[in-house]
Amino acid sequence: MDTRKRKRVLKSPPSVPLNTNHLPVRSLLICFSFFLFLLFLSHLFHIPKRNVPGLPVLSDSSSRGKLPELRIKNRVLLPDSVLVILTVDREVQHRHLSEGMDCIYHQLMLNGSNRGKGVEGMRDKVDVHPVLSVDEYDGYRWLVRCPEPVANYSAVVGLRQHQHHVAEDDWQKERNGTVHKWDMVTYEAVRDGEESAVLFVKGLNLRPDRESDPSRFICHFELGSTKKSENVVLTSKAITAAQEIVRCPLPERVKQKLGKMERVEVTIGMASRVRGRGHLHQLIPSVGNIYGGTKSNETKINKIGKYELCACTMVWNQASTIREWIMYHAWLGVQRWFIYDNNSDDHLKDVIVELDEENYNVTRHVWPWIKSQEAGFSHCALKARDECSWVVFFDVDEFFYFPPPRHQGDRAIANPGQNTLHELVGNLSSSATIGEMRTTCYSFGPSGLSSVPVQGVTLGYTCRLQSPERHKSIVRLRALDDTLLNSVHHFRLRKGFTYLNLPQGTILINHYKYQVWENFKAKFYRRVSTYVADWQENQNEGSRDRAPGLGTEAIEPPNWRLKFCEVWDTGLRDFVLANLADPTTGLLPWQSLARQ
Repeated sequence: MDTRKRKRVLKSPPSVPLNTNHLPVRSLLICFSFFLFLLFLSHLFHIPKRNVPGLPVLSDSSSRGKLPELRIKNRVLLPDSVLVILTVDREVQHRHLSEGMDCIYHQLMLNGSNRGKGVEGMRDKVDVHPVLSVDEYDGYRWLVRCPEPVANYSAVVGLRQHQHHVAEDDWQKERNGTVHKWDMVTYEAVRDGEESAVLFVKGLNLRPDRESDPSRFICHFELGSTKKSENVVLTSKAITAAQEIVRCPLPERVKQKLGKMERVEVTIGMASRVRGRGHLHQLIPSVGNIYGGTKSNETKINKIGKYELCACTMVWNQASTIREWIMYHAWLGVQRWFIYDNNSDDHLKDVIVELDEENYNVTRHVWPWIKSQEAGFSHCALKARDECSWVVFFDVDEFFYFPPPRHQGDRAIANPGQNTLHELVGNLSSSATIGEMRTTCYSFGPSGLSSVPVQGVTLGYTCRLQSPERHKSIVRLRALDDTLLNSVHHFRLRKGFTYLNLPQGTILINHYKYQVWENFKAKFYRRVSTYVADWQENQNEGSRDRAPGLGTEAIEPPNWRLKFCEVWDTGLRDFVLANLADPTTGLLPWQSLARQ
């Protein structure tokens, strides 16, 4: 048979009928062969995955291996950003998440058929911005902060890796995404011992200075799906309520689940009176969870028992000053540090890691919730309870000082030095009734300076107001009232405990409140306390929380460097130089390490 004839035979149709019994086998063989061909191509040519920003799933491949799957669990719209909460494999490394991630915003349009009803429709473009920060939150979740959306763009933020295409049809898949508003959300929860849970809630509108009636509130514990039910929810009536905190007993089934090291989602139901409709039960949106067991990445166990004296603070962008504050007070005897980071973006995290590696026993706790300092301190009291006997709650511009005797009869501590603060607390720990020690604060001004003092605040600021302003407290944690009610300056104590005002001749706090304008103007960004007005707002302009004579704009007043100076006081400066300066170089510990 010649070649021409063979070609015709190959092109001709089969001469015998096709056996239909063989069709499935042939089809399977063809499909399998095609699959092998595609598999060969995928290994021959790298075909990257397309990450879909509108989906609640983000995955990535890199030279370090494939990252575990991330899922967008919740979003919270804050006044200055959108907080995206991810659930993630606990073994994933932070550096993998923070590299090359974008926030995706979809433009809002009104659907024609729903115009006037406010229904969000399709978008015709997207807006892309890099993330502000990425942080591990509680061992099970991660936080991604995105910039607040511009006008006409949705806060239902998606995430993607850099340079990946945003598909036109992704928005449809995102339309059911939810965003919780910051003024009405259960934002945090903590298991307190074996019997109760403490929930932190915005939107309760309770009085800031007193305990409230808990009968309006019911805690809801979501156990998840079972064989008999898709979602099991148990409830318990609140036993205390104050400020933004509600405490509820744990139902037995919740205890059992927590005993298995599992997590439980929680929220608050609130009874509200509505005119003409009686009482309605409103369920507050939630991102709160309680967990079984202890998270080892945040708890540091002291082998010889509890630490006698610990410290807790809440900070925003204090990387340049926190080293001096920690090193000085560690020298005075503070053994353990809890730093609540309120969305810093100045490498504070790196400084804390360095301090911890230098054996200063520091833990950074991510606290993204703005204007919640009272709640943050209550949360810190719960976190520290298993590790510490006493905790001092104060700010990084406040420094304890033991003054020499100025008048006859002053009860000054003889030869104060290393561990003096620890010894003072230890001597009073034997009291069965003292639950809190309060220390008077003196506010210092710019002291004639126009630039940040390179030796630190303790040496730079030496002129203060004559009269004291307020106080800060060292608190015995077992003496705290179950409400955890506090004013930042002090806590409510259980019955049977009282506070002690420490004599000014024994101990003081130098509060470097009014620093050079370069630092001080940051206070206009926002105030961390829940119950004080931000300085941009035209409210309570005469309160002691505000700087006298300042308006609502961060404009430096004339002669700022000379203000708030009534008494020259070099006592702490002299104390620091005498006890902590290197005798050869004159450098202080925080200066020496900074130069290395």
